[in-house]
Amino acid sequence: MITIRDERPSDVTAIRAVTTAAFADVPQSRQTEAAIIDVLRTAGALTLSLVAVDADDEIVGHVAVSPVTIDGAADVDWYGGGPLSVRPSRQRDGIGTALVGAAFERLRDIGARGCVLVGDPDYYRRFGFTSASSLVMPGVPPENVLALALDDEVPAGMVAFHPAFAAVEDDTPE
Repeated sequence: MITIRDERPSDVTAIRAVTTAAFADVPQSRQTEAAIIDVLRTAGALTLSLVAVDADDEIVGHVAVSPVTIDGAADVDWYGGGPLSVRPSRQRDGIGTALVGAAFERLRDIGARGCVLVGDPDYYRRFGFTSASSLVMPGVPPENVLALALDDEVPAGMVAFHPAFAAVEDDTPE
C-alpha cells in the first residue's frame, strides 16, 4: 500500500536519493533534478512537495510543484510540475500516477488555474495533458511543453519556471 503525504524535513535525504536514482538512466537528464528540488526548497518555492511512502515507511516517489510565470506575470495561478520521480525498482507500479493525481487534487484545492510541465506526451496524456502550442519555452521542443488547464483555459505566452531550474542548469558542466 502506498500513502501520499507532504514532505517532512526528515525526508530530504531520501527524496534526493529517489530523484537521483529515477533520473540516472534518463538520456535527456543532466542529473540536476535533485539539486533543483533542493534549491526550490531553500528558496521557499515548493508549492507542493509530495512523497509516496510504502508499507515499510520508505519513500519510493516524489513530486515537486512550483509557480511559473507566463510572459513575466507571476500572478497567473499556473504551476510547473516536476521533477516527478519514482524509485526505479517501483516504476510501473502506479506510484507516479498516484503522485500526479494527488498533486492535481491539491492544486485544485488551492485554486490553481493550471499546470505546465516539460515531459513525454505519451506518459502525461493519461492525466489530461496536451501539447500547448500557445505556451513557449525556449530550447524545449513544442511537443514536450505540456499543459493541463484546471479552469478550461490555457494561456498564451512565454513560460518560465522558477529561477532554480536555470541556476542549477547553468552550474552543471556539459
